[in-house]
Amino acid sequence: MLSPESKFLPPEWYPQSGVMLTWPHAKSDWSDLLDEVEYCFVQLANEILKEEKLIVVCADPEDVTLKIDQSLTGNLIMVQLGSNDTWARDHGPITMMVDGTPELYDFQFNGWGLKFPAWLDNQINDQMFKAGIFAKNVRYTNCMNFVFEGGSFETDGLGTMLTTEACLLSKNRNQTMSKQQIESYLIETFDLQHILWLSAGYLAGDDTDSHVDTLARFCHEKCIAYVKCSDPLDEHYLQLKQMEKEIKAFKTLDGNPYELIELPMADYVEDDAGVRLPATYANFLIINNKVLMPFYSTAKDEIARRSLQKAFPDREVVGIECSTLIKQHGSLHCVTMQLPFGVI
Repeated sequence: MLSPESKFLPPEWYPQSGVMLTWPHAKSDWSDLLDEVEYCFVQLANEILKEEKLIVVCADPEDVTLKIDQSLTGNLIMVQLGSNDTWARDHGPITMMVDGTPELYDFQFNGWGLKFPAWLDNQINDQMFKAGIFAKNVRYTNCMNFVFEGGSFETDGLGTMLTTEACLLSKNRNQTMSKQQIESYLIETFDLQHILWLSAGYLAGDDTDSHVDTLARFCHEKCIAYVKCSDPLDEHYLQLKQMEKEIKAFKTLDGNPYELIELPMADYVEDDAGVRLPATYANFLIINNKVLMPFYSTAKDEIARRSLQKAFPDREVVGIECSTLIKQHGSLHCVTMQLPFGVI
């Protein structure tokens, strides 16, 4: 375990007490795909429960519990609350460690720049805290004056944040603030030393304005995995080539280049209307002892898994079929939020 500092933002590989899911329901955008998406959520939930606790926010706890592997329900924590949708990465709490004690920061989620409703999602963290779902010493901080989503940043746990200009500087989030003001806010709030800004990179069909967790991820303090497009005819080629150039120029806090892991561009997938969907292998989740990686039922799945495995020699990389999740323009990391050691 990392040594506690007075204040730091834990990386995803920091020991976890659990993971949060917000379950799909008939009144969400999943109504026409409910059975299909629930099957995906069940597979994901079972893999998490093998390693750690799982908080499930849902409308019908009894119904969801019956769908889970009954041998694993000892680690299951059910919370009956309303939600607009399932993207826990963006409405779930962001945990800071302050003098060794977890503090849950509850930022405003506004549907990725007012694209979708989020009034119920914005109440979830406060309601869970008031209901005593978290450990007694856990603190809660209301940060609703700032729009910020968990999928929009990565951290190495040492004071470096990785993010994208397209998201954090987009309209309808914090448009009254300049890049310098946003950077100053993040540095002060998270006690950062350095912010790495990506100016290039996107995925067609992405609603988030280029969340970094679809493009490039810290695997450990000195390693970044990123999506590489090798097809000059692909619409992403030039943008992802420029993103790769930026990542190769990044330096760690001690001045060294990062170890880089190339993830293949996922095969082309489109919806019924012919719109390309944002399938990406970068949307993986690090949990205790494992890495859960989105699969899309193509030959590239195993290529991507082998590539990512290089960054995690001490963790098994497990594929979860996520072809359904991208039908609503998200994937595995988007529907989860890790809760560091001490939160539950």
